Amino acid sequence: MSGRSDILVGAGPIRFGTSGVPRSLESGSHLDGITEVHRLGLSAMELAFVHRVNLKPAQAPEVRDLAENLDVGLSAHASYYINLNSPEADKVRASRQRLLSAARMAWMCGGESVVFHAGWRHDDSPEKAYESVRVQVSEIAQVLREEGVGIRLLPETTGKVTQFGDLDELLCLAQDIPGVEPCVDFAHLHARRGLMNTEEEFEDALTRVGAAVGTESLRRLHSHVSGIDYGPRGELRHLPLRDSDFNYVGLMRVLAGLRVAGRVICESPVNHDDAVLLAQTWSEAVAAVQEES
Repeated sequence: MSGRSDILVGAGPIRFGTSGVPRSLESGSHLDGITEVHRLGLSAMELAFVHRVNLKPAQAPEVRDLAENLDVGLSAHASYYINLNSPEADKVRASRQRLLSAARMAWMCGGESVVFHAGWRHDDSPEKAYESVRVQVSEIAQVLREEGVGIRLLPETTGKVTQFGDLDELLCLAQDIPGVEPCVDFAHLHARRGLMNTEEEFEDALTRVGAAVGTESLRRLHSHVSGIDYGPRGELRHLPLRDSDFNYVGLMRVLAGLRVAGRVICESPVNHDDAVLLAQTWSEAVAAVQEES
């Protein structure tokens, strides 16, 4: 499915893109990834700082300029090694620095948001885990504001029941902390309980986001989509969309029907093909909505 499709050229109400460099490249730099995203007819890329921030400040202007010239919207995914609810203070401090480093670099590159997994529940009650995460995210947001880093912090809905990050928790964070909004990973929500896979469930989740964070948040929604394998405790691994039971067609219909705008980032093992598939499916859904109206 790789190759440019005219229907996808430019940035529509939803920008579709890949998490990290598209898998159509065996390897490559962030610059290579941005160029490939554009070649594929996509318009977004999430800089993968998932192990470390592998850019230097001096390189950021070139990344920013290329993305602007090719009209590729950038965001970033912070380190996987973040746990703002760790019982160990040194791990919390390290987690804060990892998130701050990713946010600062994303901002220098012209990114508008940074996605992160907030942490693990451990043996804490939901209330205690929430309060620990809330305090840390609030302080991180304050540091970034004081530095003039105007990036949105997007805690991601997580795929394991042992992780902090169900949708209700993230909506509460967004209400409590300015500059925080949820990254809605629909595959993770599906993997948590095997639910969240019908058009009614997708619409309900998006309605809840709009009610909690404001309807304008649905004009800048940042979401992740992929196929997913899961078990009793949630996520096991990402899969290609067509190899999973995830109802991506229904999701694209709901996004089109509700006129949601923002970004859809694909995290599947074939993110290049699946991001194009999602964009095409959404475009067909938009055309169907327009025909009906």
